[in-house]
Amino acid sequence: MKKNAMIDRYRWWEVVLMYCGIFVFLFFVLAPFIEGFLVSLKPLGLLFSTPYKFLPENGSFKAYFTMWESVPEFGRYIFNSFFISTVITVVVLLLVVPASYAFARISFRGSGTLLGAFLAVNMFSGAVLLIPLFRLMRAYGMLNTYWAMIVPGVAFLIPTAIWLLSTYMRRIPRELDEAAYVDGASHFYILRRVILPLAMPGITVVAITTFIGAYAQQFIFALTFNSKTEFMPLPIGLYAYFGRQEVIWNELMAASFVGITPAMILIFALQRYLVAGLTAGAVKQ
Repeated sequence: MKKNAMIDRYRWWEVVLMYCGIFVFLFFVLAPFIEGFLVSLKPLGLLFSTPYKFLPENGSFKAYFTMWESVPEFGRYIFNSFFISTVITVVVLLLVVPASYAFARISFRGSGTLLGAFLAVNMFSGAVLLIPLFRLMRAYGMLNTYWAMIVPGVAFLIPTAIWLLSTYMRRIPRELDEAAYVDGASHFYILRRVILPLAMPGITVVAITTFIGAYAQQFIFALTFNSKTEFMPLPIGLYAYFGRQEVIWNELMAASFVGITPAMILIFALQRYLVAGLTAGAVKQ
């Protein structure tokens, strides 16, 4: 038997082509972020100079310090975005976990129609529903509060979360909860002691996607339902760099990278637990 047969199953030119394909893919994915970072290092007066130069001349991190002077409340905007996204994620998980269990493990009339209705909700843009949402917010006194961004965020993110998590729960063998049901366990006990430990990778995925969605969709709701600075999220803080005469592009790019840093740290931290959960059952005990 040939030694290292599984390791040497690719020829050298196949490996080269594989890495070339990965490089091209990563280039198109990362090029906008690299260009945005280089723009944050360039002086504002040289951004539109000709001929165009990819690498900045006299580049510095000055914009990362001056951006705080241009928008003094920028730190507050970052905190608001992180707080709003965290609350939305927690509320969505509290509602979606039992709902997904019901759709995945309990047979009831109209479940398929209801799931289809959830999917249809995602086809509506938030802009289409701004006027009825504004009237509801005003009727319940939620304008100019955190709830003005949290409630619509939860409503628009629940359908996708239910589809993702219920699909994952259907892959868990039914024999496990059937055995617990024979022993006299209730649905709540089965969910808490049987399904939840096995569904943690799926719940982590839902938490990550919900947090990203909540972090990204705050602009239109904040601009419509809120007029107080102390409740404004990050997208409004970035919008402040758009002046009447010009856009401070280098500070805008610097503020964008600073603003997404807390979310990226949280996502990478959760990703480690996601990988651990996915590989937990890979080896037979």
